Amino acid sequence: MARPAQEQIIWEQPPTGRRTGKPFWYAPASVIGDVAGAAAPVYLAFALAGGTHAAAYAMVAAAAWLLVRGTRDRYSERLLGERDNIGPALQDWMVLVGLLAVVRAVTGEESPFLLALAALTPCAPMSAAVQNLIHRHLVARRRDSRTVRRALVIGEANAVDGLVSHLAKRTDHELVVVGVCPIGDEDPHALAPVAARIGRQAPPRPSADSAPVLEAARRLYADVVLVVPGSDMTGTRLRRLSWALHGEQCPLVVVPGLTEVAGRRVGVLSVAGLTMLAVAPPLRRGLATLLKSVTDRLGAALLITLLAPVFVAVALAVRMDSPGPALHRQTRIGRGGKPFTMAKFRTMVVDAERLRHQLTGTNEQDGHMFKIRRDPRITRVGRVLRRCSLDELPQLFNVVWGHMSLVGPRPPLPDEVAGYDEVERRRLAVRPGLTGLWQISGRSDLSWDETVALDLRYVDNWSPSGDLGVLCRTVGAVVTGRGAY
Repeated sequence: MARPAQEQIIWEQPPTGRRTGKPFWYAPASVIGDVAGAAAPVYLAFALAGGTHAAAYAMVAAAAWLLVRGTRDRYSERLLGERDNIGPALQDWMVLVGLLAVVRAVTGEESPFLLALAALTPCAPMSAAVQNLIHRHLVARRRDSRTVRRALVIGEANAVDGLVSHLAKRTDHELVVVGVCPIGDEDPHALAPVAARIGRQAPPRPSADSAPVLEAARRLYADVVLVVPGSDMTGTRLRRLSWALHGEQCPLVVVPGLTEVAGRRVGVLSVAGLTMLAVAPPLRRGLATLLKSVTDRLGAALLITLLAPVFVAVALAVRMDSPGPALHRQTRIGRGGKPFTMAKFRTMVVDAERLRHQLTGTNEQDGHMFKIRRDPRITRVGRVLRRCSLDELPQLFNVVWGHMSLVGPRPPLPDEVAGYDEVERRRLAVRPGLTGLWQISGRSDLSWDETVALDLRYVDNWSPSGDLGVLCRTVGAVVTGRGAY
């Protein structure tokens, strides 16, 4: 039975033959995918070019790719299946190109450089595709409560409730809470049972803290102990608890309470014997943001040129289907709260804005957005355009003009922004996007809280590789049409 989104399964006894490790085939599948992604294109490229050493080149490329991936720890059980974006593969690919360039210079190899570079291009996409499949398989297993780690949570009652509730809302992670150890006499409301209890004051003997925790960890077969720091769990007390747990080879994880902060932004410092957590600010300036701006405008201009026949066909279809202009212009709010005019292919009747006030009571969204699954204002052609996301194409001009980016949060309406609180206004810290996490995660099927959480995750953790991953996943979102109405 799948683990439900608002509830976690609590095991009183561990399953017979319990194995929390990942399936054995993840590493071999990754290696085979990397070998195929490097060797096959290189062999075909040089064989078709009439080269006499195509097989040797293919073997060298495959060996170099495995060397780079292996030395960067891509085949470790800890990492396999945990990520599905293309960023790590692209980083490895650049290392591969640099390595082979050095080998080429040292050995005096005279094979065509551009041919070799083109032949190596499929390495990263192939590796990313294999990791994506493994990631999907791993998430499916975890939703079925397999390949998970049993966790025991320690902390004050309200902190325990918050952590257990947060973990229970998502099923794509590896932790299942099997028990809690509240500090003090207050009982938490968490679904997990109280396995032990420790006092608020640090006891004179460290074993008074560690003994009940160790006993609970053994009884519940806990794989890891999570500690939520608080006023009662001092650094000295936490250190002594870690001694006892590590003596039993049980990992200890301290939960600082930060949410939606990418791991690349977090570092650990040791100053004067104190362990500190350093959180880097989001990327807002520098070469990376300049590259994003240039790439957005050049990419949008190229797409407009390539898709010119599609623009003409869609415009004609809209005009022939219903009276009115082909384009619908609307004021949206951009970065920093600045309004701009956004264009879309018209998918509704001409007086849609007036009719919206009559349909206010039928809104199916729980937040500031207005969405109706079967909106009577949408035309026949409009439904097709929305299903295929073709109505969004004119926004490419907004990208060229600098109002929008290819990737970013959904551009909100002025009346939506008028109702934003301080947290929701943080969505306006970056340019809105033609696509983004909202579009590839379900679009209108998402609740308002889920929409805000996705947008804030993007705003706080933006990176070039993350944008590339969103663009790649957008293709699948357009094909499935999930949440497009």
